[in-house]
Amino acid sequence: MSKVYKKTSGNGHIALYLGKRDFVDNVDSVELVDGAVKVDPAGLDGKKVFVYLACAFRYGSDDLDVIGLSFRRDIWIQRVQVYPPTGASVTKTPMQEALMKKIGEQGCPFSFQMPPNLPCSVSLQPGPNDAGKACGVDFEVKAYMANTADEEVEKKETCRLMIRKIQFAPSSNKPGPKADITKQFMMSDKPVILEASLEKEIYYHGDPIIVNVKINNETTKVVKKITVLVEQLASVVLYSSDTYTKVVCSEEFAETVNSNSSFEKSFQITPLLADNKEKRGLSVDGRLKDGDTNLASTTLSQGDKEMQGIIISYKVKVNLTTGSGGLLGSLTGSDVTLELPLTLMSPKPAEV
Repeated sequence: MSKVYKKTSGNGHIALYLGKRDFVDNVDSVELVDGAVKVDPAGLDGKKVFVYLACAFRYGSDDLDVIGLSFRRDIWIQRVQVYPPTGASVTKTPMQEALMKKIGEQGCPFSFQMPPNLPCSVSLQPGPNDAGKACGVDFEVKAYMANTADEEVEKKETCRLMIRKIQFAPSSNKPGPKADITKQFMMSDKPVILEASLEKEIYYHGDPIIVNVKINNETTKVVKKITVLVEQLASVVLYSSDTYTKVVCSEEFAETVNSNSSFEKSFQITPLLADNKEKRGLSVDGRLKDGDTNLASTTLSQGDKEMQGIIISYKVKVNLTTGSGGLLGSLTGSDVTLELPLTLMSPKPAEV
């Protein structure tokens, strides 16, 4: 164990220990959250020690909470008593064994098993003048002293560490999606046929995305421009379901496809967070403190249970701008648009 994460309560009587702060969601199961609490019984004054793990949706900064409104909604929470021990003997994990060696006899192990239908850690990118914690989905482990598990406690009797629930791209990559659309225009008895495909199903953050485009223009119109863009769709599922769409990459290509002709070409685009730093409300992968992050990864799910929180997906759009020749070309223009699903994720590190 190369690093230990530790947080001590304000009164110094309890300390929370974790061996890591990133926990991997493998879609069908999530890594066990295991840690330990160091307890000084002499300072408890008859109180018990509990630990909870909470997944919450934060939709406002704590500093706005001036009239008793809560800007945080728990999606899932689980509590466990660690001191006095409840008598249930549990086999310690290797991580807990290592932590207990460091803590000594005052160590009390705990573990939580998150269900697979919880969202991953996602933050909404704040605006330039936004202060406080970012909105989004976060996970918190908190140890606290109390007489009962759910009573209000003073801040000095608590210690907490933020953790992340993350997903990595599956190791196997499949061929990418394909789609086509046939568009008929007024005053034209023949259509424009647009086909598009991606080379593979999953792309890593920062990798260029190759979009293959085929056009068969059987109309009297001229294709004047091809636009290829990537949209991020963030579905916020709480009391209701709302989807927010933001363009994270858009490129225009001045390609002309004349009447009664065909065209085939591959276009390259690369969606990057660095190009979207000013977009307030854009979803990014959850971060701890001010660490680097990237555009939020596509959410993978089993699909059989409804997931609350923020669910991320992407789509590639190919748009043809058409017009007639001559002076009226721009006035009689029309667009042809095709969509492809895109999976954007981080590769699995070698040590995970």
